[in-house]
Amino acid sequence: MSGGEPSPAEELVALLDLERIDADLFRGGQPDSVRARVYGGQVAAQALVAATRTVDPAYAVHSLHSYFLLPGDYSVPIVYDVERIRDGRSFQTRRVIARQHGRAIYFQALDFQRAEEGFEHQDVMPEVKAPEEGLDLVEVMRRGGNAEADALGREWGALDVRWLGNSRFGLDPDPDRPSRARMWVRLKEGLGDDPVVHLAAFTYASDVTLLGSTLAAHGVNPSKTQMASLDHTIWFHRPFRADEWWLYDQASPAAVGARGLAFGRIFTQDGTLAATVAQEGLIRPRSDEYAGPGVA
Repeated sequence: MSGGEPSPAEELVALLDLERIDADLFRGGQPDSVRARVYGGQVAAQALVAATRTVDPAYAVHSLHSYFLLPGDYSVPIVYDVERIRDGRSFQTRRVIARQHGRAIYFQALDFQRAEEGFEHQDVMPEVKAPEEGLDLVEVMRRGGNAEADALGREWGALDVRWLGNSRFGLDPDPDRPSRARMWVRLKEGLGDDPVVHLAAFTYASDVTLLGSTLAAHGVNPSKTQMASLDHTIWFHRPFRADEWWLYDQASPAAVGARGLAFGRIFTQDGTLAATVAQEGLIRPRSDEYAGPGVA
């Protein structure tokens, strides 16, 4: 976008462009937000960018594993401290600690691999409606009574999310997987062609709604439930553009002890399995909103 205000996607690209303040030490800016805590996908994406800037470009990230330790504070920048764990012939490993106010708020470990040939197979993409037939996610949240819908809509302004349904509405019953959700996602135009930006933008988007799939079997409004991401893992299988439609096929195999576990398969429109995501999070029921087993 030339002249005028930057687009939401351009604002996201700027958010992912970290400042190097020392060797292997970076500072990430913050967007304008009225929410109480920093969006987890932002921290994960900025940490990935910090780690990538310390790795030989011949190596591409193939996995990241992370823990959310404390809520982030939007009023101050986040400092990312990268540790070089290993530099091998085939793999390079990094560890990133995100800090605010002198405390660690997030931890990420990443592995990078030099490209090589090998065996290949993948799951088959499920048959789903086209993105144009999906419902705008923010509107779905708004109609569902989510009090944060408008704030999230502004914060996720760079995302286009078309909700296809969950196991209670819109998806065919599957007794083997009782808690599911599906949606098409893409980043809006303005990302450019840097593959690292696409990886980071996808990481940013991967935290959207995944934990919500753990509640699909229970008929609980997420805004009426105490929810927080505890950990987040991504396996990157193949390169893809985050600004072209990708299917987020989500399923939760278990919820117990006020925690829910969810997996997400990422398919491009041609059926390529591009990534797999896993997340466990707090889904603490509030007794005045939920009368499930074991809750007074």
